[in-house]
Amino acid sequence: MSGHSHWKQIQHKKGTADQKRGQVFSKLLMAISIAARQEPNPDFNPRLRSAIEKAQENQVPLENIERAIKKASENKNLGEIVIEAYGPESVAMIIEGITDSKNRTIAEIRHLLNENGAKMADPGSVLWSFSAEGGSASGGEKQWKPKFQQSLSDEAKQKLNDLIAKLEEHQDIQKVITNI
Repeated sequence: MSGHSHWKQIQHKKGTADQKRGQVFSKLLMAISIAARQEPNPDFNPRLRSAIEKAQENQVPLENIERAIKKASENKNLGEIVIEAYGPESVAMIIEGITDSKNRTIAEIRHLLNENGAKMADPGSVLWSFSAEGGSASGGEKQWKPKFQQSLSDEAKQKLNDLIAKLEEHQDIQKVITNI
């Protein structure tokens, strides 16, 4: 009867849930750190204020939020990254992330893309097919909207969904936008 212990079942479920929650916390706190680099006071920084609100919605402890804001002044290596790629059936993809090592993150993303039948694109070769709304002028996050919608076969949709799931599991990736 090994493996049938009630505690063992709870331990596995809780461990998986805690791991997913930790990934969400990590991404939210990195977004707070990036936003706090410009102005650490949320009253004067709408991007930071919205990042804090999003973290509070996900029950991130206040101590962790304050630590992330404090960390922003100490860690100057943290930076935003935008990677352009083509997925299955040449679907345009914008991959946004926050990282402390751009070279490491780009190499890891390139590896994930190659594993899943996608490839990185040259800078500017994908961005033209999206329009940017919001951004630093309004203080909020930049929202990418596709100019041209693309249709996919069911098989390609499944491959794309698998690829997006793997990319979003990556610690440094914040968001993946496609033109489908």
